[in-house]
Formats: sequence, structure tokens, C-alpha cells
Amino acid sequence: MDVGSIIDLDITGVAHGGVFVARHEGRVVFVPDAIPGERVRARLTDTSKKSFWRAETLDVLDAAPTRRPHVWAPADIDVPPERRPGGADFGHIDLSAQRELKLDVVRDALARIGRLEVPATISSATAQRDTDGSVLAEETVDGTGWRTRLSLHVDDAGVVGPFAQRSHRVVPVESMPLATPAVERALASLGAGRPGRIDLVQAADGAVRVLPRPAGERPDPAVREVVVEHATGRSFRVDAGGFWQVHRLAAHTLTGAVARRLADAAVDGLAVDPDGWHLDLYGGVGLFAATLGDLGGGSTRVTSVESDVRATEHAGRNLAEWVGARAETARVDRWISALRASASASQRARLARGVVLLDPPRAGAGRQVVEDVAALDPGTVVYVACDPVALARDLGTFREAGYLTDRVDAFDLFPNSHHVEAVAVLRRG
Repeated sequence: MDVGSIIDLDITGVAHGGVFVARHEGRVVFVPDAIPGERVRARLTDTSKKSFWRAETLDVLDAAPTRRPHVWAPADIDVPPERRPGGADFGHIDLSAQRELKLDVVRDALARIGRLEVPATISSATAQRDTDGSVLAEETVDGTGWRTRLSLHVDDAGVVGPFAQRSHRVVPVESMPLATPAVERALASLGAGRPGRIDLVQAADGAVRVLPRPAGERPDPAVREVVVEHATGRSFRVDAGGFWQVHRLAAHTLTGAVARRLADAAVDGLAVDPDGWHLDLYGGVGLFAATLGDLGGGSTRVTSVESDVRATEHAGRNLAEWVGARAETARVDRWISALRASASASQRARLARGVVLLDPPRAGAGRQVVEDVAALDPGTVVYVACDPVALARDLGTFREAGYLTDRVDAFDLFPNSHHVEAVAVLRRG
């Protein structure tokens, strides 16, 4: 069949990447804006592959009971596919059903990609509480209002907005319900822009920064603003345009999860051995290194490794209270390979009592980094993942090297989208 052909499909499952699975005459067809159990009318958009096709949903012929009006009206099913903005690809599904689908994706990746029989669970963002137990901040009931950072595109005509699904066509919008109210107001007030990108960033002080990023131009270092973010009772310096978790509760949720899992896996009552050498790989501004330092005490030896120079500079200041803390600017693959080749017997002994934490980008750490980490024989490995397929692949490589995990904890830190975070703690054997 040709691109543009219209077919009716029965949706049978969910796939990684925010699409759903159907079959037409034996061939797999990936379709967005659907739900398993539905029958939809779809238009083929890509028939170039022998193994699968892609299509776009035009209409729902038999709706699932978990379908709801989309939380973002411009992305609803009654809008033509080419005008639906991307970024909220699960917004048409009840929140509890979204989480079950995400858990299905995690479990499938662990079994199919990692060849692992590991239990997995999923939960929402952890509420922040005051010292008296009262709630300071929590997830909203419909999974909206969480994005503190929003990246928009600007086309050659100056139109500002997100891309339409699976395209580079800018769709103008005046709202974005996944964003915090302040970020959404800033979006509504934007006019035309210069071709490239515009980032909206709300830091812990509540103010929204509008950061134009014209195509082909580098940000002027002289006007680079440093903001302060908070997590688990600590403050962190970070560039306004630098990396920080997008969900307003994500840093709090993930550091809390890491601390709890390390406590569960404690040896001789120590979640983090103060005599070990601990590594925070892909360390950013030192968020997880600070978690390791808090668990180990003031003399904890922890090294954060990050390729971004500015992030490393901030990490050095953010970790200043630990006398054994260092922030290294380096590519993780090169740094860990060099350490594997040069580590002394005493360094290896301290690593054997230490924790290596990896928080890689979406592509994952990769086989070489995993093998180099395992060759250093750390006592514990913590893997924080933003992509279930990369997580499963790397956990499979760790298993080959003798490191196992007893479970994977997934967190829905991107409600109404297909994205999911996960934490796994691994030990030898």
C-alpha cells in the first residue's frame, strides 16, 4: 500500500516511543493517539520498511474505556494530525492507565532487550513534606502543571511553538497544560521569534526566564545567568539554560529513591561506606554526588564526572562541604576507561567499598562504559535511567559482568507523555 492510504486497525499493544501496535495483513503498524483495545481509522505515513509501517490516527471507531478528552485540546483526536502538537502523547489516556502502559514498556524492555527476569513497579512523583509532615508540593490529580522547563521551536517565518508529532513543522499554541502556570503564562505572552529555539525556564525562585537560542548562534557567556534549584533540603547552582530535572518534583523524587534503595542494599548497616571511593558519572551539577555525600558523611570521597564545563564548575561549588569531593570535567567513557587502566591497588580497594552511580543521557551508558565500571569491581552500582530500552540493554551488560538487581523502580515523572524514569541498584552475584 502507498503512503496516504486509509486503513482500519485494531490496536493490540503499546511500544516504546509513545506509539501503539496494530497489524495489517501480518505487518506491524505503529500508530500514535490510540489505546490498546481500540479500533481506529488511520492514514499510512511511512511504508518504506519491510518489517513495519507507520500511520497516523484519523478517527476512533471503537474507543477504550480509558480514553478521555485530551488534557491539551490542540492535541486531541478531533484535530487534524498535521496540526496536533507533540509533547503530550499520552494525554488522551486516564492517568492510572498511562502508568500501566509505561510499566508494560519497562517490563517488555527488561525481558526482551535485557533478557532479565526482574520485577518492576511504577509510582508517581514523591510529595515534598515539611518537617511536621505537612505537604509542601505534590503531583496534580491529572498529571498537569509540572514542567518547569519548556523548549519551543521558531520557524523561518518567526512562528513559535512545539513541533507537530514526528515532524519539524512548528505548530503555534497559546497553552501548554503540562507546564507550570507561570511557564504557561510566559508561553502565552511570546511574540514572533528569530528562527531557532526559545527556552522557558522557571527556577526555584518562581521567576520564568525567556532564553532565545537563534539558530547558528552560541549563547553569550557574559549574559549567562546562574539560578538556584532545591532538592532534598539542599541548594544547587545551575545555569538557567543548563540541565536540571524538568518535573518540579523530579530531583526530590529521584534522590529520595536512590537514598532508599541504597539503604535497602546496605552492607553492615552502611548505605554509603565513608571509607569507600564513590563515583557520580554523568554527574551534572552534583545532584546525586550530594546524595552520596549526605549518606556517607562529611569526609566522603566522591568524584563527579561530567563533560559540560559549566556544570562541572557548579558541581565543584555545590559539593564544597565534602572534603573528599571532586568535580572532573571529562567525557565519562574516556575518564572511566583511563581509570580502569591506571587505578592502583589502594584505589581499587576503596572502589570495592564504594558506589558507582550512573545517570546517563537517553542513549544510555553503552557496553564499553558498563564493562569498564564492572572491571573496577565497585561494591554497588546505581543506575538512573530516562529510557527503558537503554536501561534494559545496559542492565543486561552488567549481568554479563556479574552484577544483578533484584528490582527496577519506575517513576512517572513525565505524566501525559510516554517518558518514564527508573532506578536500579546492582551488586555482585
